Amino acid sequence: MLITTDLFDLDHSLAGEYLARFEYPWDALDGIRDLILALGPTLGDEYEETSPNVWVHKTAKVFPSAYLSAPCIIGPRTEVRHCAFIRGSALVGADCVVGNSVELKNVILFDHVQTPHYNYVGDSILGYFSHMGAGSITSNVKSDKKLVVVHNGSEQIETGVKKFGAMLGDYVEVGCNAVCNPGTVIGRHSSVYPTSCVRGVVPEGSIFKDNGVIVERR
Repeated sequence: MLITTDLFDLDHSLAGEYLARFEYPWDALDGIRDLILALGPTLGDEYEETSPNVWVHKTAKVFPSAYLSAPCIIGPRTEVRHCAFIRGSALVGADCVVGNSVELKNVILFDHVQTPHYNYVGDSILGYFSHMGAGSITSNVKSDKKLVVVHNGSEQIETGVKKFGAMLGDYVEVGCNAVCNPGTVIGRHSSVYPTSCVRGVVPEGSIFKDNGVIVERR
């Protein structure tokens, strides 16, 4: 379930063709900036280049106090609300919500993703219809600054990258004030309890409870 196509339906992102090149999705993080710079000029008349290398769909709503740094793409019918801070290298899909005081950096948000309240999402990929509750964040750098390792039970997968927040599969729900530690991977249709501290792999169709207890969703 760590494979890119096991986590994401690639038909629901402009990045689908790009992501299909990678066995593991975190290997795509380094190329997000270049992907956006290549995609932007091809988007057509439905998008406006509101500032250099910032493309916003004409049906999207960007509140006046939001800040969009290049390069980024904001998809159809997406809302970027008050005081949102997009630091760049953000590909935001259709029908998304980037809420008040949310910060995005080097991310891909598939269609219908919601980060509605006080979220930090960095060096991460959020799958189709995934949702982060108020105050939940991705922690993208280890405290010792070493390269991130994905812990999958007894298996340890070396990623070779220093900055890697979380991979949230399609339809993942992250509860309020939860923290996804560096290298977190959450399978499709799984949920995380509020205020949890998540690390490693949460299998598809699971519930992550307090103190790392994981149960099968019924």
